[in-house]
Amino acid sequence: MTSERKTTVAADGAAAGNPGPGGWAWYVNETIWGSGGSVGTTNNRMELTAVIEALGRLEGPLHIICDSRYVVDSATKWRHGWKRRGWRKPDGAEIANKDLIIALDAALTGREVSFEWVRGHDGHPLNEEADVRARAAAEAVRDGRNVRTGA
Repeated sequence: MTSERKTTVAADGAAAGNPGPGGWAWYVNETIWGSGGSVGTTNNRMELTAVIEALGRLEGPLHIICDSRYVVDSATKWRHGWKRRGWRKPDGAEIANKDLIIALDAALTGREVSFEWVRGHDGHPLNEEADVRARAAAEAVRDGRNVRTGA
């Protein structure tokens, strides 16, 4: 284990309709954050994308705060079994969001990353900032405007 301090980053996703136009965001502080969006997506896909994008942009050890149990459990519990079974559930069915789960697995490989679930819309400062940016991205995609992509 490294003695380097972990950077705390919040990741969140939003969809204006589910499926519908969506947005994702990760947030460290006012000068370090990113966001983006997609047409015809789901909240879960945007939540996963936010984490994958943060992992791709931020170096060193990370502590990821997320209000999606699906994402936290996918990253910390389920992906290892899914991978052993060829990205399938125990019943043999293909997992949802397979492309993003595989990308998440690759992004986590060799990284020091911890995850923390937080209740959404409950006043956690970093989660609230990520949420604002993810919703703004989803609304921009819905309205045909450019998404503000980050600082």
